[in-house]
Amino acid sequence: MKRIATLIMILVLPALWTYAGEADVMDVKITREGETVYRFAVSVLHADTGWKHYADKWEVLTPDGDILGVRTLLHPHVNEQPFTRSLSGVKIPATVRQVIVRARDSVHGYGGKELQVNLPTD
Repeated sequence: MKRIATLIMILVLPALWTYAGEADVMDVKITREGETVYRFAVSVLHADTGWKHYADKWEVLTPDGDILGVRTLLHPHVNEQPFTRSLSGVKIPATVRQVIVRARDSVHGYGGKELQVNLPTD
């Protein structure tokens, strides 16, 4: 019986680690801190299962794909979904009016829901 239980664990656990799917950006709040400097508060939804599969990063990009800011997430948020984390001091060229925010997880990488948002004008 122990052998069957062990075999089931070996076969089923890897599938469960990937079951959480991709990380989705649910909301973005942007605050202007200076002439071309902004603070981002980003809400991410991901069915974190623990250290082997969790949302581990989000990024701010130009519409052309240039990375402007990165927030690394250092631990799983199993019991806090969706969760919001901030990043200050993001410098954005004056010519950029919109940005894309995307999240990634430790198993699938990027690929979940992204948001394209306008920068505040005030």
